[in-house]
Amino acid sequence: MKPSPFAYLAPTTVEEALAALAGSGAEGRALAGGQSLMPMLALRLARPELLVDLNRIPGLAGIREEGSEIRIGAMTRQAEILASPLIARRLPLLAQALAEVGHPPTRARGTIGGSLSHADPAAELPAVMLAEDAGMVIRSGDDERLVPAADFFLGMFETAIAEGELLTEIRIPAGANAGAGFTEIARRKGDFAIVLGAAKIGFDAAGRCSFARIVLGAVAPVPLRCAEVEARLMGGRADAAAIAEAVAALPRSAFELDSQTASLAYRLAVAPVVLRRAIETAVRRARGAA
Repeated sequence: MKPSPFAYLAPTTVEEALAALAGSGAEGRALAGGQSLMPMLALRLARPELLVDLNRIPGLAGIREEGSEIRIGAMTRQAEILASPLIARRLPLLAQALAEVGHPPTRARGTIGGSLSHADPAAELPAVMLAEDAGMVIRSGDDERLVPAADFFLGMFETAIAEGELLTEIRIPAGANAGAGFTEIARRKGDFAIVLGAAKIGFDAAGRCSFARIVLGAVAPVPLRCAEVEARLMGGRADAAAIAEAVAALPRSAFELDSQTASLAYRLAVAPVVLRRAIETAVRRARGAA
């Protein structure tokens, strides 16, 4: 199929892009890497009257460390983030997850902001942002606000970005001294996940768990923060028995996704395995093992 007719604009500043989006209302769409939007246009699942191409706005891309934060421009390509020594050193969970996103050609075009704005429940990056306690910088014509990841993802393909707004930057705290683990199950390497787990675990000087952030993805419309699992790990040694007990506290009642490719029953069955592997990896790396 071919896209329905639309007007095209390629602004060179954020202000121009915001003005165009504000003027088009619900009929305007921003184009980042296009890895999700272009197939939707071709299938006419999306029918915007105006397409605002962000690829000629240089200020929207880049990676930098500022204080205790890593700041990533929304138009930064996934391949650039994956190749960054700073990301590998300071945000290993993001690096692990990006290695599972698509394939080299899609990562070369796909952007971090495009993936987060699309908010596919089976995508890796939303779960990572929740596990990292990231903040999303959203700009409108005369305002800028910082939205925590916990408040950014509102539902399936739905975010806190309103009409006439753009996600311009992602700010990720990089202060926690923790091991990271990311695991997913997909039909094929590079496919969207059937179930994914992201874990960050830290230990105090006595060898007890002092920090835990556990997130499960691809089982509900938004990533799930597993507070009950975290609580059972805190203060303990996070050995095999403790991890098994913690994983048993998975919020199964929150699971909703059910499809022909992966049923709800299947997701319920494999989620504990996926999350256990992610936690075990995080524990191993937090203790200094490869």
